[in-house]
Amino acid sequence: MEKHQPKSVNELTAMRKPLRNANIEHKQKLSALDKLALWITTHVGTMGFFFVIFIWTVIWLSWNSLGPKEQRFDPFPAFVLWLFISNMIQIFLMPLIMIGQNLQSNHAEIRAEADFDVNTKAEREIEAILMHLENQNKIMMDILEKLDKKP
Repeated sequence: MEKHQPKSVNELTAMRKPLRNANIEHKQKLSALDKLALWITTHVGTMGFFFVIFIWTVIWLSWNSLGPKEQRFDPFPAFVLWLFISNMIQIFLMPLIMIGQNLQSNHAEIRAEADFDVNTKAEREIEAILMHLENQNKIMMDILEKLDKKP
C-alpha cells in the first residue's frame, strides 16, 4: 500500500496562482466609452438625477404656461417639443444604462472568479495542513507504541 505524502509548503507555493485584484483588472479593460456608460449608469440611476429632471420639467412647463406672455421663452405648443425631447433622452438613456449594467455584471463575474481562485488555494492549503497533521499523528502514535513496548 502506497503512502500518500502531503505536499510540502514549497510545492504548495509553486502551485499557487498569483493573487489578483479583480477591480483593477476590470478597470484596466474598460474603454473610454465603457467608462462613459458606467458613469451614466451610476449617476443617472439616482434619485438626485430624477429630482433634477423632475424639477427642471416642472419649472419649464410652469414658466412657459403660467409666466408673463412676453417673458415666456418656449410658449405653447413648443413645450410639447420639450416633452418629445425628454422622451428621446429616455430612449437613448435606456440602452446606455443597460450597457453599464452589463459591464457591472462582467465585473461581478471577474470578482467571483477571483474569489473562487482564492477559495481553491485555501482549500488546497487546508488539505495539506490536515495531511501533515495526520502524518504527525501517525508518527507520534508509532513513537508511543515503541515506548510502550520497551521494558
